[in-house]
Amino acid sequence: MPIVAPVTTTTTTPTKMKTVPGAAAQGGHTVKPTKMDPYHYQSGFGNRFESEAIPGTLPYAQHMPQRNKYDLYTEGMTGNSFVAPRAENFHAWLYRIRPSVAHKGFKRLPDNPDLESNFLPLNPKVHVSPTQLAWFPFDLPPNSQKVDFVDGLKTVAGNGDPTLREGLAIHVYLANASMERRAFCNNDGDMLILPVHGRLDIQTEFGKMMVRAGELCVIQRGMKFKVVLPDGPSRGYIQEIFGSHYALPDLGPLGGHGLANARDFETPVASFEIDQNPWELIYRVCGQLHASSQEHTPFDVVAWIGNYVPYKYAMEKFVNVGSISKDHIDPSIFCVLTAKSKAPGVPLADFLIFSPRWDVASNTYRPPYYHRNSATEFMGLIYGNYGGRSDSFQPGGASYETGFCPHGVSYDEFKKATESDLQPMRIHEGTLAFMFESSMMFTITDWAMNKSGKLHEHEPKMWDNLKAQFLNHIDDINVELENSGLPTLGCTTEGVITTAGNHEPSSTNGTNGVNGSH
Repeated sequence: MPIVAPVTTTTTTPTKMKTVPGAAAQGGHTVKPTKMDPYHYQSGFGNRFESEAIPGTLPYAQHMPQRNKYDLYTEGMTGNSFVAPRAENFHAWLYRIRPSVAHKGFKRLPDNPDLESNFLPLNPKVHVSPTQLAWFPFDLPPNSQKVDFVDGLKTVAGNGDPTLREGLAIHVYLANASMERRAFCNNDGDMLILPVHGRLDIQTEFGKMMVRAGELCVIQRGMKFKVVLPDGPSRGYIQEIFGSHYALPDLGPLGGHGLANARDFETPVASFEIDQNPWELIYRVCGQLHASSQEHTPFDVVAWIGNYVPYKYAMEKFVNVGSISKDHIDPSIFCVLTAKSKAPGVPLADFLIFSPRWDVASNTYRPPYYHRNSATEFMGLIYGNYGGRSDSFQPGGASYETGFCPHGVSYDEFKKATESDLQPMRIHEGTLAFMFESSMMFTITDWAMNKSGKLHEHEPKMWDNLKAQFLNHIDDINVELENSGLPTLGCTTEGVITTAGNHEPSSTNGTNGVNGSH
C-alpha cells in the first residue's frame, strides 16, 4: 500500500491591516490646456452641462430665481420647439452681466454677393450640374484687403432655404483679419466649421475654443461668436444645416461604442469678460445680414446650464471600422455626425471622414467601386494626399457629384487594384479627407461656377482606358456557351457582336445580350 504522509493542520491569525485613505475627485473631469490650445473643456456629446466662472454663481435647484447672485440677468435659449421629445429638446440658461435685449436696434447691411441661402432652381443665382465638378484651393484675400471671418464667407452649393427649415448650405471662409469688437449670430442654421489652414480662436457666449486643422467645431443656431486668427490668414470649409441639429449616428450591431465616441467631444467652460465699449453684432436672418450695436460685450456670461452648446471634436480620435474578410461595407461606417431630415430614416446631411486605417479585405476590389448613389456628395481635403482622382485634389479644394452621377477612381487606380497582390496595408496615412453627403439634390452658386476662378471639371479622359475587356474573351465565352447548349456570340457585317436570346436565331439589325432565362 502507498504510504500517505500525515496531514498537519495549523491555525494562522490574520494580520490586521490598517485602512489607508484613498483619494476623491475635486470636481468633474475637464480636458486640460496644451501648447496649441490654452483652454479647458468639458467632455461628452449631448450632455446637460453646468459651468460657472465664479463659484457659487449658478442658482440652486431652480433656473430663474427672483434675483440672481451678483445681480446677473437670467436669459434662456431654446434650440427647438418647447414640446420636442426630451431626447431632442435642447436648451440653455445663461447668467450674464447684461442681457442680449440691451441693444440699439437693427439696420440692414448690404448683401454679400458671394453668400447664398436660397438654393431653389428658380433662383437665377444658382446653377444645376449633371456632371462631376472640382475646384482647386480657393485663394486667401490679398494683403491689401482686411477680411474677417464674416466678410470672408463664400457659398459653394446647397439645398432648400432657411425659411423652410429644411436644407443646407456649403460655404468656405477665406479670412486674413481677426474680428475685433464684432460678433456674428447665425439665426438660419447650425454651422459645422472645418479649418484647413490656420487655427481659429473662437469666443462664444459659453466660453472659448481653439480649433485647428483636423478638428471640427459646431456653433449652433442663434449663438453669438467671434473668430480670432492666431496664426494669420486662414481658410476652411463650413456646412450649415437649416432644419435640424447634428447628432451621433446610431451604431446598430456595433454596440455601445465606435466611430466617433461621445466622450471625445469637447464643450467650452464658462468664460466672461467685462467690456462696456461699443460692439457690433452681425445677425444673419433668412439669408440677409443685419447689424446691431450695443454698449457692452456679448461675451459676458458668468455661468450657464444646458445641452444647447457649442462643441468641438478631434477627428484623429475617430474609431474606424471596416471589412475584415471580403467586400466593402457601405460608407456610412465613416459617419462622424448626422442630421435628420423631415423624412424618417433619410438624413438631411451625413458628415463622413476618410482617415488612416488598415485595409485587409481578401479577394476584394479595394478602392471605391464604380457607383451611382442616390446621395449628393461634396468632398474636401483637410491635409495629406487623397489619390486616385483627376483633379489634383489638394487641401482647401473640393469636388462634387450630384445624385446618380457615375463616378469612381481613374483607370490607373483600377488597374493597380485589380492586379496587385492583396496584402494587409495601411491606407490614407497622414491624410484626412471628408465628405458632406446628403439625400437632397444640390444647386451650385454663381460664385462657385463663375467667380471663384477655381472651377474645373473632372477630366473624363481618366476613364478612357476602361475598355470593354469582355471582348477579349469572346472565344472562351463561345466555348462556354456551346458547352451549355446556348447560341454563341456572332459578329455582324458592321462588326457588332451579337447573340440571340431564348435560342432564337441571331438578329443582324441590332445588338442583343445573352438572355439568362433559359
